[in-house]
Amino acid sequence: MDEHDPRELLSVGVTAAHAGGEVLQDWVGRFSVREKRRADLVTEADHASQQTILDIVADAFPRHSFLGEEGLNRDADGSDYQWIIDPLDGTSNYVHGFPYYAVSIGVRRGDTLVAAVIFDPNRNETFTAVAGQGAQLNGASITTSGETELARSMGMASLPVGADGTDPAVQRFLNALGHLQTVQRSGSAALNLCCVAAGRIDAFWSTSLKPWDVAAGTLIVQEAGGIVTTINGGAIDIMQPDLLAASTLPVAQGLSELFSAEA
Repeated sequence: MDEHDPRELLSVGVTAAHAGGEVLQDWVGRFSVREKRRADLVTEADHASQQTILDIVADAFPRHSFLGEEGLNRDADGSDYQWIIDPLDGTSNYVHGFPYYAVSIGVRRGDTLVAAVIFDPNRNETFTAVAGQGAQLNGASITTSGETELARSMGMASLPVGADGTDPAVQRFLNALGHLQTVQRSGSAALNLCCVAAGRIDAFWSTSLKPWDVAAGTLIVQEAGGIVTTINGGAIDIMQPDLLAASTLPVAQGLSELFSAEA
């Protein structure tokens, strides 16, 4: 099997993420929208961004496999590296002109995340991480907030598309309102994870995400000193829609206990 310096992977990933972000910004205000499912909007910008990213990465690493939101599933040619790509995380925000969306690219070798980049083209913020080497924002090291108390914590949650008041995720959101200082829903899992890593919020959770939503952000949070588990505190598996990211172990454990008590 091939082996690459994770910093080389990250360098290509950053180039690709910035190029994908440029595509998104170029399309702002001129794309057409079609509704694939309720509140699940797909745009030409999604596909154009993903193709741009794929072209750059595949040119550098043609033997690697690829998994992406917009139907991307390319097998490897004798390589155990996989690029997990979300060309536009926060699609509904994007189409409504709400500037909270990003390009997310994670790289794993086997089941181990080794490099990650999330690019916010509105704020020109590039969040990066290499396994064992910490997390950065525009090249400067970042860490989580260090908050340990739920009552002082700010949380974010992702809710399933079309969820109503009976959905367990909605009930979890409402219950958290009474235990955290504030709870929000933003529409971009990738940026929520970056906000945990950078100390801007203290927790984020969801049971409805895809691998491309969380692959990069999971590594960035971990490398920033945060905790990433399942909702109930188990080992994280990015291929499963079950994630809880927190600033510290006490916050993670407090939320896991809260959510477990609901079950």
